[in-house]
Amino acid sequence: MDPTTQALLAALLGAVVAAAAVLAWHVSDRQQHATRVIEEPAVPAPVAAVLSVLRSSAVIVDDSDVVLKASAPAYAMGLVRGTSLVTPELAALVGDVRRDGQIRETELVMPREQAPSRHVTVRVAPLGSRLVLALVEDRTRERRVEAVRRDFVANVSHELKTPVGAIMLLADAVREAAEDPEAVRRFSDRMVVESERLTVLVQQVIELSRLQGDEPLESPIPVAVDEAIGLAVDTIAIDAAAKGISVVVGGEQGLKVAGNEEQVTMAVANLVANAVHYSGRDSTVLVTTRVEDPYVAISVVDQGIGIPQVEIDRIFERFYRVDPARHRSTGGTGLGLSIVKHVAASHGGEVKVWSVEGQGSTFTLTLPRAEPRPETPEPTHEAPASTQEDPA
Repeated sequence: MDPTTQALLAALLGAVVAAAAVLAWHVSDRQQHATRVIEEPAVPAPVAAVLSVLRSSAVIVDDSDVVLKASAPAYAMGLVRGTSLVTPELAALVGDVRRDGQIRETELVMPREQAPSRHVTVRVAPLGSRLVLALVEDRTRERRVEAVRRDFVANVSHELKTPVGAIMLLADAVREAAEDPEAVRRFSDRMVVESERLTVLVQQVIELSRLQGDEPLESPIPVAVDEAIGLAVDTIAIDAAAKGISVVVGGEQGLKVAGNEEQVTMAVANLVANAVHYSGRDSTVLVTTRVEDPYVAISVVDQGIGIPQVEIDRIFERFYRVDPARHRSTGGTGLGLSIVKHVAASHGGEVKVWSVEGQGSTFTLTLPRAEPRPETPEPTHEAPASTQEDPA
């Protein structure tokens, strides 16, 4: 074989070897790429679509504890930072579910800096063979409502014990003093007082239970403010006269608010009664009205004991009293101002207080002003033409 042929065959063999090497490299690269795709579990498309619109906090974690997908609420709640779970308890649940494939559901308390702890319910379930799905629901508000309800029931039970117990003791005293008409009359009068207190407490508890949802009124109607104030003043007139307190009404007349007539009257009556109960003898309680478009402001000013500044933020709480030692003498239940607050909220208004200890207080109830209705002119009827002839 001549040298030229040998050189040609060597070149051809080199080209084949080079082509085989390139082909082998491409095959190897494809296999490695396929292996990487297989090793990296993908979130199913339908699941990813659901998570993108889900209101709940949802997180999908792979077998390396890497967060592959999380809903926006999950980030807002602080469950996920980057691609990692922040909450150790949730990460532990995910690990348990990955290990045995069993669905788990529990409640967790997540502490927060400078804020009350968050109460959540967690449901963790396997999603395929390599992924785990965690659904988290914030139950903080529900737990808070439950706590408020428990406190409310406990407070009501405690408040009911006093008048009920007093009536029982007085009834025994009346039975034992059957031969003493003066004692029977004294004990009977006291029973009437305690019965009235019990009636007021039960009525206020019923009203408060209706209002505490703070749901907006469905069909507000124009309510005459003058009439509501008049009924409130009449209700407390006897107690005011007994203490020599003058209740003076002033301000703009003829105003109307949009709301529920019974609730507006009840709120104003509670403010006026509160002012009378906590005012000293021979003082004055002033009730004024004014327009603060688009609202009407009803202010009740007293010359009473006032409220310490540290207590002002709490006076609208149920059963809260600034001076618990005085509520027996004033006959208060600790529910009046709470009712006013809920009436204001359900009407789209608010109640504010200004007070100086030892000088008095001013409570201002602001409610939406009723839109004046356009007056429609009455139709005029022309008298029919007379058919009688002029006698002249």
